[in-house]
Amino acid sequence: MEAKPRASLHVEQVISPVRLICQKIHAPHPLGVFYGENPLDYSFSLVLFEIILIVLISRVVRFILKPLKQPRIVSDILGGIIIGPSVLGQSPSFTRIVFPENSVFLVQNVGIMGFMYFLFLAGVKMDLTLIRKSGKKHVYIAMIGMIVPAVFVAIVGVILRSSLDKELARVSGIGAVATDLAFTSFPVIYLVLKELNLLSSEVGRMALAVAVIGDSLGIFVIIAFEAMKQGEVSTQGAAWYFISTAVIGAFYVLPVRRVMVWIVKKTPEGKPAEQAFVILILLGVLVMGFFTDMFGLAIANGSLWFGLVVPDGPPLGATIVERSETIVMEILMPFAFAFTGLCTNVFSMPTFGWSRLLPLFIMFITGYISKIGSILASSLYFNIPLKDSLALSLILNLRGQLEILIYIHWIDKRIIGIPMFTMVVILTLLVTAISAPFVSILYNPTRPYMINRRRTIQHNPPGKELRTVVCIYDEENVAGIIDLLEVSYPTITSPFTIYALHLVELVGRATPLFIDHEESDEPLKKNTEQETIYNALKIYQEARRDFVKLHFFTALAIKRTMYQDICELALSNKASLIILPFEKGRLDTLPGTEIVRHGHGIKSISSNVIAHAPCSVGILIDKGHVHNPFMLHPLGQSTYHNYVMLFLGGADAREALSYADRMIMNPEVSLIVVRFLAYNNEGDDEIEKKLDDGVVTSFWVKNERNERVIYREIVVKNGEETLAAIQAFNTSATDLWIVGRKQGINPVILQGLSNWSENHELGTIGDIVASHDFGSTASVLVIHQQIMRGQGMATSEA
Repeated sequence: MEAKPRASLHVEQVISPVRLICQKIHAPHPLGVFYGENPLDYSFSLVLFEIILIVLISRVVRFILKPLKQPRIVSDILGGIIIGPSVLGQSPSFTRIVFPENSVFLVQNVGIMGFMYFLFLAGVKMDLTLIRKSGKKHVYIAMIGMIVPAVFVAIVGVILRSSLDKELARVSGIGAVATDLAFTSFPVIYLVLKELNLLSSEVGRMALAVAVIGDSLGIFVIIAFEAMKQGEVSTQGAAWYFISTAVIGAFYVLPVRRVMVWIVKKTPEGKPAEQAFVILILLGVLVMGFFTDMFGLAIANGSLWFGLVVPDGPPLGATIVERSETIVMEILMPFAFAFTGLCTNVFSMPTFGWSRLLPLFIMFITGYISKIGSILASSLYFNIPLKDSLALSLILNLRGQLEILIYIHWIDKRIIGIPMFTMVVILTLLVTAISAPFVSILYNPTRPYMINRRRTIQHNPPGKELRTVVCIYDEENVAGIIDLLEVSYPTITSPFTIYALHLVELVGRATPLFIDHEESDEPLKKNTEQETIYNALKIYQEARRDFVKLHFFTALAIKRTMYQDICELALSNKASLIILPFEKGRLDTLPGTEIVRHGHGIKSISSNVIAHAPCSVGILIDKGHVHNPFMLHPLGQSTYHNYVMLFLGGADAREALSYADRMIMNPEVSLIVVRFLAYNNEGDDEIEKKLDDGVVTSFWVKNERNERVIYREIVVKNGEETLAAIQAFNTSATDLWIVGRKQGINPVILQGLSNWSENHELGTIGDIVASHDFGSTASVLVIHQQIMRGQGMATSEA
């Protein structure tokens, strides 16, 4: 039995008639297949199967498209379309069994909830202070990128008005399309930039800043559109809409915001927000969605605005994101895309008629092209390079979850029907699928780091300051870093300039930050880890103020892009060395395990820095057994250090020997240099061998009379003999092993050892001496010499 609502012919085409279905309600759980029952005939089993199918299809499509450099949003939309009537839904049996009519409402409602929580988390991560911090360039690009497409689409809409459907031809309909195509979708741009590892890049930061400005303007435009739509029904309705919006906005800004600030103040420094507060806030998303829907506002507005009043970052924003993002993105959002797929039917488009779809198609293409062109032109005007400008224009044209939710809202407002919805979803899919790979091709954030000038310890002229970037993850790194700097022996004739970079994982906010504390107006927060690290370094620097300069920075970024901040700092300050601490975990007493463990994704940071650094890199495995932090000992106190430098040949070994040569100038350091040579020179590279001979000879001539320096040469036939020889010096290195990473090492010397290494950023020998099996309590310093542009890992010196 069917009951058709009172609506125009257009509305009847948009929304299928409401059907009253008489159907027997089954028990939630079947007795079992052994009783001949089909579990999909029962509500709970059917819901479980739908969840499994939705998540599984989404994952499979993502795996297939990953080699094509497609962002996740593309695979999610495709997964939803596969589930819908465009693919699997063409089978009546599949639709009847998996998505019967009395279960589709569940997918739709859970999908809408997914969109709500997605926008809430996007609001939490948005940093509205970027609007105040942004320069004129960002504001102008955002304004031009919105106004030009909106005007062009509106003009095309007016010209084609006679060809548009009745609802779409209204002023509100044309305005809705124009404003949607003018938007910059911050939630989508953030996720795609995160996947492309561009969040910390120059173009990525600019895109996020422009997107925040654009979305802030877009909120007011959406309010205006909704009021216009309400006004088409009655003026009184538009007035009540404005009143409702003002009341809810005031409620967010005044009591809700103050409660959030109170929660932050109540939370102890360094601790996450209490679980009860997190639960109440997550429940508040549903409450705000209920009220915005009750007042006739778009449901998405309530969740997005609610997210904006939550303070981003720790302790509150970070806690909310950490505890809810996985369930939202991996469970709820697949339902949102399944809902999208169930509303998408490619076979409805020919039936509807291409001539009726063409005007809307032209409006969308006009919007895409004009947005790319306007952003490209404005970027070039501000002297942004052509490739970067084009990449920026493509990034700001990315489409995804927010647009799809707007299109669903258009269906609710009866502006478009299923055929038009299908077309705009496919256009959204194609624009993002084309733009994202082109961004990767056009813009490489690591390109500037590979320079043509030598910035190494070996090539640092005598008497010139050594510029060093030291990276610090937490307080535990400070003692080892200061100890290493102290034994590196800065003097008046060979001073140090230290660029200390405190790396903080970006959680609970979307926009990376790079803070120069000498130029920033924001003081260090009291009683924080950041202040502790700064004070420790400052004490060391003040005691050595005549020959040590300190500059302190903080970088907030996701771990995959932290290397960009490190390399950029080293590049801009012409540093010769980057020192990275290598995190260690608990000592495992089981045989065959390592003392060194990667902590919190540090491996990827070290590997990326080594691959892209514009200078040499040192990785410090600080085992914490031997420390002489300057801040704990009075000036002039003598503490002896015993170091062993393993010279296996190659560029990295030459760089390590150059650093050891600087250390031996410290009267409190004794050094044993062990050079390994292949038997009968088997496997030697003649050029590398000559370069090694030159550096070693120079070092020995300089230190021949130094009683604190011992030089040994050992001939080996394979890796087993190399390892045995290193083990013989284990008792000599009570404080530190110094070793080159791997560039240029004769493979014969490592024969049989290469497969043993698990931590590739340490190299084979570095990994061995740092391992639990080796039995050494000494720390390890692994040196990697700068790789010049156009050269591979086997670097030879010009």
